[in-house]
Amino acid sequence: MTAAYDAVAVQYAEFVRDIWDDDPLDRAAWTAFADYVRGHGPVADVGCGPGHLTAHLSSLGVDAFGVDVSPAMVSLARAAHPSLRFDEGSMAALDVPDASLAGILTWYSLIHTPPAEVPRYFAEFTRTLAPGGHVLLGCFEAGDGPVAEFDHKVTTAYVWPLDALASMASAAGLVEVGRLYREHVEGERPYRQGRLFLRKP
Repeated sequence: MTAAYDAVAVQYAEFVRDIWDDDPLDRAAWTAFADYVRGHGPVADVGCGPGHLTAHLSSLGVDAFGVDVSPAMVSLARAAHPSLRFDEGSMAALDVPDASLAGILTWYSLIHTPPAEVPRYFAEFTRTLAPGGHVLLGCFEAGDGPVAEFDHKVTTAYVWPLDALASMASAAGLVEVGRLYREHVEGERPYRQGRLFLRKP
């Protein structure tokens, strides 16, 4: 996956620059997440790509930093947002102490993860979140259908029922706070979009 995103980093940055900016429901999700975490400590945007959402959270008063497995993406993020911190790394093994984060944004960052590997990511979120910390997860949503693989333009991806993700998160010690759905818009994959809010008790 690292090589796949390195290869398309510039094109991807152009693609995502404005794709979500005009959607009121997505802005509402980011704002709600910012309200949960603001003033409580650092927040990791995992799978941050070119850093556009890290910067958006920062503009909302959040102490946000980005992490991405792709060196090319991190380089673009640092160039575009030089006042913010961006690190190379995996969200499966974040280089932060236990219970040190106020929040984690994982916006379409788990979509390439094979289903059997997803629980270890939730376990890492639980490890790194402080009590009361929040997660906002964005993904392609399968409704009542099963987890399904599809051919993403970059590399293989998965569409998930939010119930299944919420169950995995619960097994890792995270509590569901709420969820939001919206239908796809022009330029997006033809799947409903899901947003899952979680909290570490």
